[in-house]
Amino acid sequence: MPSLGADMDAGTVVEWAVAPGDHVHRGDLVAAVETEKSVIDVECFEDGVVERLLVPVGTKVAVGTPLAVIAPEGATPAPTPAPTPALTPAPAPAAGTPERDGAASLPRATPPVRRFAERLGLDVARLPGTGPHGTVTHADVRAAASTGTTARTDTTDTTDTTDTTVPSPTPTVPPAAPAERPRITPYARRLAAERGTPPEALRPGADGVVRARDVPAGTGATPTRTPRPTPQPTRPTTPPSPRPAAQGMRAAIAARMTRSLAIPQYHVDSVLELGAPLDRLREVNRRLPVSERIVPAALLLHATARAARRVPELNGHWVDDTLVPATTVALGVVVSLRGGGLLVPTIPAADELTLSELMAALRDVVARARTGRLRTSDAADAGLTVTDLGETGGHSVHGRIFPPQVALVGFGAVVRRPWAEGDLLGVRPTVTATLTGDHRATDGVVGGRFLHAIDDVLHDTEEWS
Repeated sequence: MPSLGADMDAGTVVEWAVAPGDHVHRGDLVAAVETEKSVIDVECFEDGVVERLLVPVGTKVAVGTPLAVIAPEGATPAPTPAPTPALTPAPAPAAGTPERDGAASLPRATPPVRRFAERLGLDVARLPGTGPHGTVTHADVRAAASTGTTARTDTTDTTDTTDTTVPSPTPTVPPAAPAERPRITPYARRLAAERGTPPEALRPGADGVVRARDVPAGTGATPTRTPRPTPQPTRPTTPPSPRPAAQGMRAAIAARMTRSLAIPQYHVDSVLELGAPLDRLREVNRRLPVSERIVPAALLLHATARAARRVPELNGHWVDDTLVPATTVALGVVVSLRGGGLLVPTIPAADELTLSELMAALRDVVARARTGRLRTSDAADAGLTVTDLGETGGHSVHGRIFPPQVALVGFGAVVRRPWAEGDLLGVRPTVTATLTGDHRATDGVVGGRFLHAIDDVLHDTEEWS
C-alpha cells in the first residue's frame, strides 16, 4: 500500500485491474486505492508476472502492507492456494459441466489484450495463446483477426456448441467491431453495485467515462419512466446530508488544516510586474497549436519551481524538529474540484521541465484529479505547494502550509495596475505573490529572497527552456 500523502495511514483496495498470471510492466495501472480524499490508481514499478493478489477488494490495510506478489518474467510460479479474485472474477464452470466449445481451459490474457479482442469482436476464450503458459498476446489477437477463422464473440444463438464459423468465400467488408465498453471510475462502479445496476447498463457522459453522476439513482439496469406522485405541500425539515465522499474529503482537509494551525507561520507579499513575461508568452503561443498553448498559471508554476532550486531552504519537510531539505523539486498543485473540495497532486522534478513540458504535466494532472483518476506518482510527497486563485478573481491568497512542508506559495489574479518605471507612470499587468513560511525552518528574509527569485525567473526567458 503506497503512501499517498504525509497524512495517510491506510487505504482501501477498491479495484484490481490485473489477475494472477497477467504480465505487467513498469507504469501499468494495476489497482485502485481509496483514501479519505479520492480514489488513486496504483502504478506498477516492476516488470514481471502477477503471481498472486494478497489483499481482496474492499479491504482496508495500513501503508506499507504488501498488496500483490510479482514474479520475474520467465520464473516458474510457486504453487499457491487459489488466488484472491479480482473485482469481477468470472465464475468457474460447475463440476461435470462441459466447457464451452470443448475448450480445455480459459486462456489467460491481460486486461488490455482482453479489451483489444473485444474491440475486434473476438472471443478470447477461443484464441490459441502463444505467450508464456498459454497466455494470449496482442499478436495472437491480430493473427486471429487477420485470418478471420476464429469464432467471434457470442452472437444470437448461444445454445449451439459447435463452431460453425467458416471463411467467407469472397472478400467482404469485415463486420464492425462492437463498441468498446466505456471506462467506469471505481467510485461509479461501487455505486452501481450498491444500487443494483449492472455495469453494461451504464451510459457514459460526454467524455466517454461513466462517473458517479451517471449511475441511476434507483435499482435496476435501466430506470423506467413512472407517473410522478402528487407533490406534497410539506417542505423537508432538514437539509439533505452531504455525500459520504464529500464528508470524507472535508474531514481530511479539516484534519490537515488543524495540524497546520500548530505551525508558527509568517507571510511575505510581493507585487510582480508581468508585462514583458506575458508579451513573450503570447509570442510563444502563436507558434503552438491551440491545444498546447501555455496559460499564465503554468508560467507562474515554472518560475516557482526554478526559484525553489535557487532557494532550497523552502523546499523540504520539518521532521523531528529538523528541516529535511528535499532532493528534488516536487511541486504540489492545489486543484479545486467541480463538486467541492480540494486535491493536491504532485508534479515531480518540476524544476527540470521546460515551460511547455510543465504545461503538459499540469494539464494532465489537473484532468486526472478532476476525473478521480490520480496515480500514485501524482500523489507523492511534495516539498512545496502552490495555490493559484487567478480563475476566481481573488487578488491575493494567504494559504496555510501543508504539513510537514515548510512553505506555500500563493498567486492571485493577473490585474492591470498603475506601475512606475523610472520617472514614468504606466499601466501594467501584475500579480500578487505571497509566501507562507514555517518560522521554525526559515525567517521572513528567506521568504523575500524566494519571491525575488520568482520575479527574476519570470523576466529571464532563457530559464523558460
